[in-house]
Amino acid sequence: MSINLFDLTGKVALITGGTHGLGQAMAEGLGNAGATLVINGASSQDKLNTAVEHYKSLGINASGYLFDVTDEAQVIKNIAAIEKEVGNIDILVNNAGIIKRTPLEDMEVADFEAVIKVDLVSPFIMSKHVVKGMIKRKEGKIINICSMMSELGRSTVGAYAAAKGGLKMLTQNMATEWAKHNIQTNGIGPGYFATTQTAPIRVDGHPFNDFIINRTPAARWGDPKDLQGAAIFLSSKASDFVNGQVVYVDGGILATIGKPANED
Repeated sequence: MSINLFDLTGKVALITGGTHGLGQAMAEGLGNAGATLVINGASSQDKLNTAVEHYKSLGINASGYLFDVTDEAQVIKNIAAIEKEVGNIDILVNNAGIIKRTPLEDMEVADFEAVIKVDLVSPFIMSKHVVKGMIKRKEGKIINICSMMSELGRSTVGAYAAAKGGLKMLTQNMATEWAKHNIQTNGIGPGYFATTQTAPIRVDGHPFNDFIINRTPAARWGDPKDLQGAAIFLSSKASDFVNGQVVYVDGGILATIGKPANED
């Protein structure tokens, strides 16, 4: 009997920050592969409800839980509720994140700490409490959403780069400690994607748009759906011996120093 290594039927996937953008695209991929979705949001119940209805309109079984992923008490309470009301969490995608674009010499310490708390501390909190059930069941998948800033610096995003660099190493340490329990912890590092947030700078002639097109060997911005294959792979049996890795979905940016603007 053949086995579909990428089939997620019967699995419960919890995606933090899954109400919009890249998180939503990855969640759709997991749902279309058969997973039952649990979507976390923190900004508003209305936004969370709208996202859940969107998934249901696609024929995906989904539910939503509103809580702050940086608040350990809220995390513990909601993980218990999810496991009671939906089922054991088989897949955790730590996607929630923020960025503050400020030169380091001008950045307030409180702002720096806020970025670290959401982008680095919250994946630790979420994973710490979800993994306990995975350890008991002797299986599980954790995906931390890293960034090209896990490898490279860039002006005005020092706090974000510090957090995402730390998240890469946290991913490797999670894999080191939990692999013996048949738990795979990996990361996805998105490149530059076409989202509503990047729309103002994705116009012909905009300096940053031209920079990305010239810097990316694929010569285009990523489509959010380009992340779905990596998310499904790292959530499925196909990745059962893949651990502590970051898969960069970046159109080849990290593979090259880029091409001059006048090069064909």
